Amino acid sequence: MITTAQLISKYGPPTENGSPYLTKLTLPYPMVLSWDKTVSVNSISCHKLVKDNLNTVFNSILTTYGIDEIKRLGINIYGGCFNYRKMRNGSDWSRHSWGVAIDLDPDRNSLKQSSKTAQFAKPEYKAMIDIFYKNGFVSLGREKNYDWMHFEIAK
Repeated sequence: MITTAQLISKYGPPTENGSPYLTKLTLPYPMVLSWDKTVSVNSISCHKLVKDNLNTVFNSILTTYGIDEIKRLGINIYGGCFNYRKMRNGSDWSRHSWGVAIDLDPDRNSLKQSSKTAQFAKPEYKAMIDIFYKNGFVSLGREKNYDWMHFEIAK
């Protein structure tokens, strides 16, 4: 896991509007907002230094699962990427403040869920999580057994 000091050193300090580091990533398949599944998400804002990593992640997920399985498994439910804020119940910056973390299917993989209850802890999601790792991200679920929705850049 990367420290805040390492994040600042590599990615710069977080800024409220994400300037000058945010860029747009066009997704290879549509997602839906977790809080309003009638809204389609075709692109996201992320840090320019992780754009290629995330692009490879989502293209690999599409190749591995196919769109019908992605929808069935809820891998297309978008919970957010860039969000300038402090960590919940903490004083340190959230990794989302840089746009180097992404949340997927938060309703079924919430902060407090463990491997006993989180959807992403099930065997059918192993390939997805492995794809994130192969592309430089870690899963808080796999690493710490909470916040299974959250994937963040590891270095």
